[in-house]
Amino acid sequence: MTASTTRRTTAARPRIAAVGAIAVAGALLLTGCGDQTKDSGSGAVKSNSEAPLFSKLPKKYQDSGVIKVGTDAAYAPMEFTEGGKIVGIDPDIAEALGKQFGVKFEFTSGTFDGLLTSVYTGRQDIIMSAMSDTKKRQEGLDDKGKKIGKGVDFVDYFNSGVSLLVKKGNPEKIQSLDDLCGKSVAVQRGTIYEDTFKAQATKCGDKKLTIQAFDTDAEAQTRVKSGGAVADLNDYPVAAYIAKTAGGGKDFEVAGGQTDAGPFGIGVGKENTQLRDAIKEALDAIIKDGSYAKVLEKWDVKNSAVTEATINAGK
Repeated sequence: MTASTTRRTTAARPRIAAVGAIAVAGALLLTGCGDQTKDSGSGAVKSNSEAPLFSKLPKKYQDSGVIKVGTDAAYAPMEFTEGGKIVGIDPDIAEALGKQFGVKFEFTSGTFDGLLTSVYTGRQDIIMSAMSDTKKRQEGLDDKGKKIGKGVDFVDYFNSGVSLLVKKGNPEKIQSLDDLCGKSVAVQRGTIYEDTFKAQATKCGDKKLTIQAFDTDAEAQTRVKSGGAVADLNDYPVAAYIAKTAGGGKDFEVAGGQTDAGPFGIGVGKENTQLRDAIKEALDAIIKDGSYAKVLEKWDVKNSAVTEATINAGK
């Protein structure tokens, strides 16, 4: 299989396209945490007050037993739909966090560009959607620097750069962008990945780098698989997922390390500082107890691990 993926633009590296042909609207997954139950009479969620960090939560969430999470579930392996549920790295990390709190993280899918607004308006409590922590998002600015909202604080939980995707076995022995000089690459048109290849082409000079741009990343992958190009470029977790799943893991592999790495953050409203600080403490707890590492190992993205939780570390 191939996956069409691309969530970054040249402006602020936001996610911009869907994975495969997945279209999701309003799907949700309740990630099970602790020994929570549902009230058979009202359908309300009961929280587990015996959980380690239950007391750290604002009373609102202690009472409701739910933290509402906005996401765009079209970005495997970070979040995507499977069997009508939202699954992936972010939901699995949220489940681990929920066990620390004794409440459920309830994911609802929407459009990526509407997620910040959903927190501003209170429709969602937090964002978990492979969102890059940037100063502009912290300050509520759009890509042109115009004020569009209050901004959010980020609890940074994941590091992601871009990685080269090559044919299985890496026949051209590609390990870095410099190894592409004199060769041909494939990429989705209009993405930051295309700009990265263009910058490398300038660096290559007379040893020409040929760039083949396609409407979708799936087409670029097909070109690499057929041998018509030596590499494609994607976010590291996406490249790792494609390598693991395409053709049963027999089509591609990730070459070299990550470049241009930066943090993904859990977005929390500026006024919701108690929840922000509680999430930071819970993230540190799951890093310490090993449950965080188990999630990243499950999805083959151990290279994106953080060693401690930080707030607003993005640039």
